Amino acid sequence: MLFALACALSVIMVAAAIWVVITPDLLKAIIVFAIVSLIASALFLFMQAPDVAITEASIGAGITTAIFIFSYKAFSKNNQSKNN
Repeated sequence: MLFALACALSVIMVAAAIWVVITPDLLKAIIVFAIVSLIASALFLFMQAPDVAITEASIGAGITTAIFIFSYKAFSKNNQSKNN
């Protein structure tokens, strides 16, 4: 049962990662990137590596996503001020 769940999560993670690369909407790509990191964290838990799972969740899904969203907002504001 655990193997089937891990396989399903792996397929979902690969599909989401491909979607991140091909989507034209940057904000949606950032959000799905965070979901990919959370799925990777869950897979690390299934592999009995809780320390790696916590690191992936905090850095991969947390800090990296926050930096990406901050950069996205800063770029959007900067781009809007140049257009006006």
